[in-house]
Amino acid sequence: MTPAPPAPARSEESASAEPDPAESGPAKSGPVEPAIEPDTDLEELDPEAAQAKAEAEAKAAAEKQRICALLQADQRYQAGDLAAAEQLYRAAKAPFARSLGAGELSPAKAAIADPEALSPGGRVFLREAAAGQAQNLETRTLVPLELLVQQHPEFIPGHIQFSEALVAAGRSEEGLAVLAAATRDYPNQPDLLRAQIALAAEQKQWMDAAMVARRFAQLNPDHPEAAAFVALAEENMALYQRDLRDRLRTNTLANVLTGAISVALTGNIWNSLPAVQTTAMMLRGEAGVGQGLSKSIQRQIEMVEDEEIVTYINELGQRLAQVAGRDEFEYEFHVVMDDTLNAFALPGGKVFVNAGAIAKTQSEAELAGLLSHELAHAVLSHGFRLVSDGSLLSDLSRFIPYGGYASNLVVLNYSRTMEREADELGARILASAGYAADGLHGLMQTLGEGNSRRPLFAWMSTHPETDERIGNLEAQISREGLNRYQFEGVERHHRMRVKTQRLINDWKERQAKEKAERPWWRR
Repeated sequence: MTPAPPAPARSEESASAEPDPAESGPAKSGPVEPAIEPDTDLEELDPEAAQAKAEAEAKAAAEKQRICALLQADQRYQAGDLAAAEQLYRAAKAPFARSLGAGELSPAKAAIADPEALSPGGRVFLREAAAGQAQNLETRTLVPLELLVQQHPEFIPGHIQFSEALVAAGRSEEGLAVLAAATRDYPNQPDLLRAQIALAAEQKQWMDAAMVARRFAQLNPDHPEAAAFVALAEENMALYQRDLRDRLRTNTLANVLTGAISVALTGNIWNSLPAVQTTAMMLRGEAGVGQGLSKSIQRQIEMVEDEEIVTYINELGQRLAQVAGRDEFEYEFHVVMDDTLNAFALPGGKVFVNAGAIAKTQSEAELAGLLSHELAHAVLSHGFRLVSDGSLLSDLSRFIPYGGYASNLVVLNYSRTMEREADELGARILASAGYAADGLHGLMQTLGEGNSRRPLFAWMSTHPETDERIGNLEAQISREGLNRYQFEGVERHHRMRVKTQRLINDWKERQAKEKAERPWWRR
């Protein structure tokens, strides 16, 4: 059969002519909808969409202008012209203007220790409490002391006396809670911290005692008593590990049997790790725990192996680690092949950052802010504390389920207090390493604009509210004079972002292809 010849091309004249009704088919009755030409701007039919598009374009243009300004500032900074660099950084950054409740930014009253500095009412409370103690009257002692710490929280000896009175009344847990609450408002008062450490140790809460001491030493490295608190931290950690050894000897047989049955039933050694194995792991110390977990993670999930990107992250991380403290740690930095903005730190300074964190940050300072926050968790022994109660291993079991498929993000279950401490120390690490002190602040603010109720990214899902954290960082940077007009690192980071995004795209294509090739029941 001879193929039909192609239809003749229509001339411009014929194309513009009215259509032949015979060719178009029968005419349709009813209202005729207006024809929309292919080049019609759909936003013109939707004013809200047009406005949203215009706002997005304006925002993108402003962000591009800001990045260009930061790039110029970086160039002046690297050339040694710090004054010119600071002017450019200031011009590119908006002043802090977060509007929060007064209680969130108002500092606590200045601490006092002299009873004569109290108000007349405060001195009355002290006299009444002393009279109650002299007569061995519990209520007459406790009531005025409770009123004293409520109305005069700045009087540090009042918290200590109230705690001691509660302990004498057989209410040791309440006494420890009083000291813990006081140290949240006055975290840098050595006498208050010593009382808390001593009472925690007396109650055999050696891990908590060690963490309180460690926190003071790390956040106050220049304090004349910093070394003494390091010694207290090590002393209490040694007591904790001695207790672990005693428990290990006592409970080994029962836990081995329980663990064997659990693994046989579930097939998941992470999720069913028996207490005896957790105890044995803890005896290896922070560095040993982190090293073991790190190797296991690297065996079971896909890591980024590109030499340039791995080197970039390691150089950035080691620069931060040099000023983080805990020189006994061997810090390591690894890149996980995942497109989400996430990072986590294991005990002993083993830090994992997702490729998505590189691709979704705007500068080295923003990425360094994320890493410094995670480093702070390691330095302050937060991860080790989670290991002790089993929650870190539970979190990792969700991240590394049996079979090695990393289908869930690691979001370690840190307390709000731990998060605040990591933000605080992280900002100091960032500034000390020569980066703009507001790196993490800038990342949180940019990603959280107009969305203050939701977590900004995966690793913040259990963290304090975004506005609260931004406000706390602003207050700290202003209060401590941390320099937010230092190196941002835009140029090199942009190259790494582009390269990382290409790797992520290739990885996603491979994943989609592998999924399509699997049988339907395994997809």
